[in-house]
Amino acid sequence: MQIRISTRHGHISDETQAKITGKVEKLTRFFGRLTDIEVTVDLEHRDMPSVDLRVSAEHKHDFVAAARSDELIASVDAVVEKMEQQLRKYKEKVQDRHRNTGHHPMTASDNKD
Repeated sequence: MQIRISTRHGHISDETQAKITGKVEKLTRFFGRLTDIEVTVDLEHRDMPSVDLRVSAEHKHDFVAAARSDELIASVDAVVEKMEQQLRKYKEKVQDRHRNTGHHPMTASDNKD
């Protein structure tokens, strides 16, 4: 899995990049088939930094979340939480689909000779 962090309209320290990397790495706990995570930090409005998060998973599924807050780390926390919800929902959907396509017991109406 590859993690890329880019910044618009400014620069963030290596320490902050490490914090962001640590937070987004936790997304693999919710869905293990992630292939790429891209974080874009926009510092155009220093008092309200925004963070965009794009996560790519196997089988061409992309997930996108964005958040804006008073502080950069608060924005990162909010966007990671949004992404966790999307990944959880998608994983449940996939698991339900696999559960429902198994062998169905025959009912009396199915057994017409």
